[in-house]
Amino acid sequence: MADEEVEKKKKSPILLIIVLVVIGLIFAGGISYFVTTKVMTDSVGKVQRKDPGIFVKLGDAKDGIIVNVGGVKSGRFLKVGIVLEMNPGNEKNLKDGKIIPAVETKVLDTVLQILRSQKVEEFDPAKQDSLKSLIKDQVNQTIGDGSVYDVYITNFVLQ
Repeated sequence: MADEEVEKKKKSPILLIIVLVVIGLIFAGGISYFVTTKVMTDSVGKVQRKDPGIFVKLGDAKDGIIVNVGGVKSGRFLKVGIVLEMNPGNEKNLKDGKIIPAVETKVLDTVLQILRSQKVEEFDPAKQDSLKSLIKDQVNQTIGDGSVYDVYITNFVLQ
């Protein structure tokens, strides 16, 4: 009889451990399901939805923007084509799908200041994304946040 009681005592801790592990797995599965369905869908839903933008080319229609870089005495020139994707819902900057001339002047001035202030090393193709984000941020600061969705560089020649 004493042997049977010892066997039951050994089996009950093992059975208890198995039950606790199963309950832990069920609990972990429930938390995983909650995180993937609720939290992840909330973060996806917060992505800013935007209307398709209106594309505005800066500078001369054929040549784009030509500016000296690296200082007046450097003799280096940059010919760049820049297209801004602008918010069509912003009526203070756009009228009938075209940029208002006063706003275009402010934007062009801002872009020229940015390009002139950069050193020649900053025009490295690896740093082009940072240049685009700098242009976007500065133009948005000049004409209003949310006015420019994105900046596209269509032509880039450094001489």
